Amino acid sequence: MNKLTIKTFLLISLVSTNIFSQSGWNWGEQIDVAKEKNAIYTDLVKVGKYKGAIEAHTWLIENAPDLNESLYQNGTKIYSGLANKETDKVQKATYQAKALEMYDLRIKYFGNEASVLNRKAFPAYKFYKGDKSKYNELLGLFEKTFSLNGADFLTNNFVAYMDVVRRFKATGGMISDEKVLDIYTNLSDVLDDKIASSNKPASLQKVAENIDKLLTLTIDLSCDYVESLLGPKLAETGDLKIASKIFKLMLQNKCTDRILAFEAAKIVNQNSPDYAISKFLASRASKENDRKSAIQYYNQAISLTKDATKKAEIYLSLAKIDYKAGLKSNARNNCRKALAADPSISEAHVLIGNLYLSSFEECKQGEYKTVDYSIFIAAHNAFKKAGDYQNMKKSESLFPSITDIFTEEYTEGQSIKIDCWINESVILQKRPEN
Repeated sequence: MNKLTIKTFLLISLVSTNIFSQSGWNWGEQIDVAKEKNAIYTDLVKVGKYKGAIEAHTWLIENAPDLNESLYQNGTKIYSGLANKETDKVQKATYQAKALEMYDLRIKYFGNEASVLNRKAFPAYKFYKGDKSKYNELLGLFEKTFSLNGADFLTNNFVAYMDVVRRFKATGGMISDEKVLDIYTNLSDVLDDKIASSNKPASLQKVAENIDKLLTLTIDLSCDYVESLLGPKLAETGDLKIASKIFKLMLQNKCTDRILAFEAAKIVNQNSPDYAISKFLASRASKENDRKSAIQYYNQAISLTKDATKKAEIYLSLAKIDYKAGLKSNARNNCRKALAADPSISEAHVLIGNLYLSSFEECKQGEYKTVDYSIFIAAHNAFKKAGDYQNMKKSESLFPSITDIFTEEYTEGQSIKIDCWINESVILQKRPEN
């Protein structure tokens, strides 16, 4: 191989090595200079000497703009770092603008717009939240970012977005109350899904609380206002999104006694059955003495949860409905179902005790006081299981007297069968002596 051939071979080998030794890097026409500039600025960035890194970094943007995505990631770090330390307002604003420009250039040369805007939005908010001339621009940025990302919208962007809406409206920005509600509802829907699927929902719940607060600072959320703004639209369209919005707002503002809240909840529950909403509908129906609907919604709530405590609460609610209707045996059955689901629900024992207390007149036989007054022993036993000492004393005072027991030839400690719907046996006890 002659000298010319060897020289050519070595040159080709060197160029090939420079081009292909680092995957994803485009060094441009001045490979050696670009590599040198890259080494210089990245070393300076590593030690926090951001101002010194500008010259080499700028050269790369001008001469090798599609070098690598890290060029713009580091650029954001350089100009954000300088902006944070700068005290001169004009220079600070210049650095901030350059930091945000890095995101735009990154999108221009490397795409992935949704992800990059997701990262740009919060720094933009931090830089410009005190500058009302930037609020329209910020609002547009957050709207686009949320639209592109949806469920992937970064957690720290939720409160920032809602605060931008608040600031924009407070400074005279042209945004309707309905638009504000749309933004809030969309954010809340995504947050609710995140909370439901999170292993650590507490921090996300705090975010939800903060955007709730910001909403109340942005528009009037009185019960009357919600009704006047959204009520007619729900009546006209029956739209699920409007219904969801109404119910969430009325729940938040404790307007759930309104008829509109009930109507909205029915639409939401019909389209997307939910334990809490079913329970709410059942409670409202019960207050309206609509026994049939209440039972229907309570049974639906039971089917929508696997939580034993929640099931117990619903069975107890069903027992109260039965008690109110005078269906004592049904009421006791539901109390027992509640206790089977959650033995700690003492209120079920109390209700059984009250069922027995209220049954004396209908269950007494009028032949032996000892037998008739044993109903109160059954009540006492139920109150004892609940730890309800006040009702225990009340029922004890109604036990058979020692005179009745002796005269009617019964014996303390023997088993007494109570008929009627109660259909239980108790151990005979005498009334405490004063």
